Amino acid sequence: MILDCAGKALDLSVPQVMGILNITPDSFSDGGQFSDIDAALFQAERMVEEGAAIIDIGGESTRPGAEAVSVQEELDRVIPVIERLAAAVPLPVSIDSNKPQVMREAVNAGAGLINDVMALQAQGALDVVRELTVPVCMMHMQGQPRSMQRNPVYSDVVDDIMAFFAERIRACQQAGIDRSRLIIDPGFGFGKTLAHNQTLLKHLERFAQLQLPVLVGISRKSMIAAMLDAAPVDQRLFGSLAAAVMAYERGASIIRVHDVKPTVDALRVASAVLQVD
Repeated sequence: MILDCAGKALDLSVPQVMGILNITPDSFSDGGQFSDIDAALFQAERMVEEGAAIIDIGGESTRPGAEAVSVQEELDRVIPVIERLAAAVPLPVSIDSNKPQVMREAVNAGAGLINDVMALQAQGALDVVRELTVPVCMMHMQGQPRSMQRNPVYSDVVDDIMAFFAERIRACQQAGIDRSRLIIDPGFGFGKTLAHNQTLLKHLERFAQLQLPVLVGISRKSMIAAMLDAAPVDQRLFGSLAAAVMAYERGASIIRVHDVKPTVDALRVASAVLQVD
């Protein structure tokens, strides 16, 4: 399957790595590191050289407890980077935002994919995405970023999230957004306990029933720390790589990460073995 991301191809017949580029002061792993446009562009170019297939640019942290930012502040952070990066690199750039205004301006600036943690539930999001015609990734989140980790509860975490996606897919189709443009992300760490996250990863292959590409973002998250004796952020690489390979083996098409080169290498090995008859 090849997605047309505003004229730039994303080939999902093989596992692909999405490099994370946060233009924020407060993201949990790299907050403040790339707020300067030159630093952001340098990091993006480095990720391209390391084998990223797409760069995901975000201007608002969605870590637990993060403060919301205004539309204008988010635009001021991301648009200059998207304009420069989209013109400089041959691979697609995505915008990590749940705000319809930001989605529109980002795509106009050169973004070729929308990555929405709110799954197009914000007022006007469905209409904007229909008009923009680029692919969109819809993520599951129980609650809001400011409060999502306060006692999340599910009847069955996989069944509940499957039902959520079935509803969002129907909403997209009713709004005139074709299924061929949709990607789903179960939302590891977004309104889930450690047990919920472990269950999701163990049974990730069940999401293949929805017949859409699956994106997974586990890189350096607290679920990795919880399984590694509270490892700090800079010591979660090997755990993140294990989770990335497990996700790919269970059907994930796109792995969203901070550490591009190690993940690319790990997935190349896993892919080569899985392709053997």
